[in-house]
Amino acid sequence: MNREERRARLEALLRERILILDGAMGTMLQRHRLVEEDFRGQRFANHARQLKGNFDVLNLVRPELIYDVHKAYFEAGADIVETNTFNATRISQADFALEPLVHELNVAGTRTARRAADEAERAEPGRPRFVAGVLGPTNRTASLSADVNRPDLRSVSFDELREAYTEAVRGLVEGGADIILIETIFDTLNAKAAIFAVLEFFERAGFKLPIMISGTIFLNGRTLSAQTPAAFWQSVAHARPLSVGFNCALGAKQLRPHLVELSTVAESLVSAHPNAGLPNPFGGYDDTPEYMAGLMGEYAASGLLNIAGGCCGTTPDHIRAIAEAVRRHPPRKIPRIEPCLRLSGLEPLAVNKESLFVNIGERTNVTGSAQFKKLILADDFEKAVVVAREQVESGAQIIDVNMDEAMLDGAASMARFLRLIAGESSISRVPVMVDSSKWEVIEAGLKNLQGKGVVNSISLKEGEEKFLEQARRIRRYGAAAVVMAFDEKGQADSAARKIAICKRAHDLLTRQAGFPPEDIIFDPNIFAIATGMEEHSAYALDYMEAARALRRELPYAQVSGGVSNLSFSFRGNNAVREAMHSVFLYHAIRAGMSMGIVNAGQLAVYEEIE
Repeated sequence: MNREERRARLEALLRERILILDGAMGTMLQRHRLVEEDFRGQRFANHARQLKGNFDVLNLVRPELIYDVHKAYFEAGADIVETNTFNATRISQADFALEPLVHELNVAGTRTARRAADEAERAEPGRPRFVAGVLGPTNRTASLSADVNRPDLRSVSFDELREAYTEAVRGLVEGGADIILIETIFDTLNAKAAIFAVLEFFERAGFKLPIMISGTIFLNGRTLSAQTPAAFWQSVAHARPLSVGFNCALGAKQLRPHLVELSTVAESLVSAHPNAGLPNPFGGYDDTPEYMAGLMGEYAASGLLNIAGGCCGTTPDHIRAIAEAVRRHPPRKIPRIEPCLRLSGLEPLAVNKESLFVNIGERTNVTGSAQFKKLILADDFEKAVVVAREQVESGAQIIDVNMDEAMLDGAASMARFLRLIAGESSISRVPVMVDSSKWEVIEAGLKNLQGKGVVNSISLKEGEEKFLEQARRIRRYGAAAVVMAFDEKGQADSAARKIAICKRAHDLLTRQAGFPPEDIIFDPNIFAIATGMEEHSAYALDYMEAARALRRELPYAQVSGGVSNLSFSFRGNNAVREAMHSVFLYHAIRAGMSMGIVNAGQLAVYEEIE
C-alpha cells in the first residue's frame, strides 16, 4: 500500500474497533542488562562521552534488539508500534555529543519498526500494521524556568525546539512512518513547537501524515507546566490530530478522571497508554497485565477509548491482556461539540451563546497605560507583573499585552514579560492577547504562549497576500485572531464599510487560510466621539450597527474593540470617561459586542450613572 492507502486503511480500522498501541520499549531493553559496551558497539568504541542509557543509539549499534521488541508487541496484538526515537532530537542527544547523527537515528529507528510491521503483515495477511514515528518531549522545557531566581530564564527556545523537531520528523518520514506521534508532553509549549515543525514540514513536502498527540498528566490533574486537560486540548487542537490522549506518569487507575475530562472536550479520537501503575520505591511498576487490562477494559466499556496501549513498566503480556479486554467494546464516538471561540491559559475559556461579556484587561499595554509604560521603560518588570495580576483579580478573563513603544525592543520585552507571567499561576490561568502592530513582536509573543491565545491584530491594510500569509502562520501557532476593519483604502469609519471589510476578511480566512470561523474576532473600530467634529458624532452608532450585522450574518465570529478609544477627547477626566465607557458597553453588548479591551476594575455601573 502507498502512503494514502495506508492512511485510509488506518482511519477505516479506527471506525471499526479500538486499535492497540504497543507497550514500553525501555522496560523491554532493560531486561537485557546492557552495559556501556553494548551502547558503543564498534562504531562508537572511542566516543568521548558515556553512552549507556542512550537507548536511541541502539538503532545503529544493536538494531536486532529493537526489532525483537517490535516483533514481540506485534505478536501480542499491537496494531501500531512506536519507533525507538524518543530522545532522537538534537537537544536530547547533546548530552551524548551525538547531535550530528540525529537524522540517521530517526531513519534507522523507523526502518527497523517498518521492517517489523511489514513482516507482521506478511505473517498475517489482511491485517495491516502501522508505525508511529515518535517525537519525544526533549529534556528541556520552554515555558518553565529551572532557576527560581530567574523566572524569565529558559533552557530552550521555541525556535530551537522547532528546528530540532524539523530535523527529527524528516528522518521519521524518510524511514517510513505512517503516523507522527508527539508524546509524553509535560510542557505544552514544547508540543506546540513540535506541531509547528510537523505542519511546516508537511506543507513543504506536499503531503500529510496523521498526527497523534499524547500529553502527560499528573496526580493533581495538570501537566508539569500546570495546564488542565481541557486547556491542553485547546492548545493543541489546531493540529487537527488523528488522536489526543495521555501517557506516562500515572497508572490506569489514576489516569481515568483526567481521561474522562479530555474525552468530553476532544473533537478527535482519544488514546491512552498509561504506566503499569505508579512507580514503587525501587523504580519498578507493579500493575499486573490482568489488573491493568481490567481497568482498560472498563475504559473501553465506558466509551473512552479509540487507541489503547501501555507506557513505563508494560510488556507484551500487558498489551496482549489489554487487547483482549477491549476487543469486545466499540470505539469511542467523537462528540459533536458546538463551535465557539475556545481559548486557554492554564485553564480553558469558552466564549459561547451563554457567555457574559468577556473583559480583556487593558492595563498591560504601554500604549494605553501610563503606569505600565513607566514600569516597563524603567525595566521594572517585577512591578509590571503586579499590574497584570491586578487586572485578573479585577475580573479580566483575558489580558492584552502590548509593548509598542519606540524606546523599547518590543520583541524582547514581549518575550520577557510573557515568560515572567507564565510562572504566575494567578495570571497565566487566563489566556493572553498578544497586541502589536509589528509582526516580529506578535511572533515573539506566540513563541512564548503554551496556551491558546489571541493575536491583536491582522488586517487587509497591506493586501490579501500578506493578510493570508500572517493568518496561516497564526493558525500554525495555534492562536485565534482579531481582524481590524481596515483594508487597502484605510480604516472603515462607516457601518457599511466595516461590515464589507469584515465579511471579505471572513471569506478569505475560512476559504483560503483554513481558519475556523469561531477563531475569528472582528474589531470594527471604536473611534473617538465628542471631538467637536460633526462627522465623528455617529461613530459609536456605526460600530453598533456593524456589530449587530456581523453577529447576525457570521454567528460564530466574535466582535471586540478597544473601549477606551471612545473617550480620547476627555483624557484626564476619568469620571466622564468611565461613564462613557459604561453607557457605550450597555448598548454595544446588546447590539452584539461580545468582548472588549477594558479596565475591568474601573467600569461604572450603568444604572448608577448620574
